Amino acid sequence: MFELVTAGGWLMAPIIACSIIAFAIIAERLWTLRVSRVIPRKVVSQVWDAVKGRQLDMERLQVLRSSSPLGRILAAGLMNRNASREIMKEAIEDTGRHVVHELERYINTLGTIAAISPLLGLLGTVIGMIKVFSAITTQGVGNPAALAGGISVALITTAAGMAVAIPTLMFYRYFRGKVSMLVIRMEQQALRMVEVLHGQRSQEGVLEDSL
Repeated sequence: MFELVTAGGWLMAPIIACSIIAFAIIAERLWTLRVSRVIPRKVVSQVWDAVKGRQLDMERLQVLRSSSPLGRILAAGLMNRNASREIMKEAIEDTGRHVVHELERYINTLGTIAAISPLLGLLGTVIGMIKVFSAITTQGVGNPAALAGGISVALITTAAGMAVAIPTLMFYRYFRGKVSMLVIRMEQQALRMVEVLHGQRSQEGVLEDSL
């Protein structure tokens, strides 16, 4: 493996750096975007129990806000539960934009790595071909050893760039889809809460939908 990295030339350094950054982002996002962390199953029932028992003081709302992204959105609405429906929705939407931004953290970086990795490999190909043609110009085609260095740079960097880009692009698309799914589910829970608090929906139906 070390021989391949050495043969690939100096462009292998940024490609390897991209692979390390991509791996770290993928591991962090897999942990952060778990459904059980973003949308805990018990948080909705706990909210309705507190609402029913009139136990929603500021301390409970702060605990709810810090418990999960969904809890943060629900807390924003509950802090304005005595206001009009429009004000509640506005508070939820404003908080929701911040939550979505946090869920999408580092994902654009992952997309950038997926885009530049093959370009780095292509740059290595160009540099390798330049070396090959320079060797041909100075030594002719009768010296295979002189041509092998440029060809190895061209092939190894291209393969390395694609090896980094392909899984990175797959995870980039996966995370984009997962964030969209999580956002839709959080929006549903928040809007149902608003409807219940304003008497437009039964609490039992919301609890059944959240299970």
